[in-house]
Amino acid sequence: MKVVFFEDVEGTAQVGEVKEVKNGFARNFLLPRGTAGPATKDNLQRANSLAQKEARRQEKIDGEARGISAKLDGYTVTLEARVGETGRLFGSITNRDIAEALTAKAGVEVDPHIVLLPEPIRDIGPRSVTIKFTRNVTAEVTVDVVPDEASRPVVEKLMAERAAQAEAEAKAAAQAKYRAEAEAKTASAAAETEAESEVETDTETAE
Repeated sequence: MKVVFFEDVEGTAQVGEVKEVKNGFARNFLLPRGTAGPATKDNLQRANSLAQKEARRQEKIDGEARGISAKLDGYTVTLEARVGETGRLFGSITNRDIAEALTAKAGVEVDPHIVLLPEPIRDIGPRSVTIKFTRNVTAEVTVDVVPDEASRPVVEKLMAERAAQAEAEAKAAAQAKYRAEAEAKTASAAAETEAESEVETDTETAE
């Protein structure tokens, strides 16, 4: 069934759009709720009027959001957390924690629901997080999770151990490369010697 939408339906269509949808979806959901209607001339005119009204409303809220997002875009907020001996956090950093930190430190009211965090943060270090004010206006902030004072000795020890391990692995890789190159040179030299011997043998046989 071809319908025209009077309201936004997330994941399906925006107000004013005309789309072909399944009959059951239209009859059981869209039409009874008044969300959409058959694509008749009158409904198309109504939907067009609603779309223009929605565009003006959206532009207004986008304009207000741009002023706020400009204050946050590129901002770095630092959060301290307790870190265990494995380097993982005790607990996690959630979108609510980030929203509260931004509100307190950046002076911008941020609702936790607009902090797009796929999953809680459980490791130290910086990462980019999107703040979605409206469908058209976002800001990218850097959330830097650092160990709290009690955890710093643990993290410093872990970092030293990881640095030593990385150095050892690099040294082992360099030695392996050196051995491989030496073996390749030896094999090449042996092949050249064998070839020269074959040439000398062929020459003697010919004589």
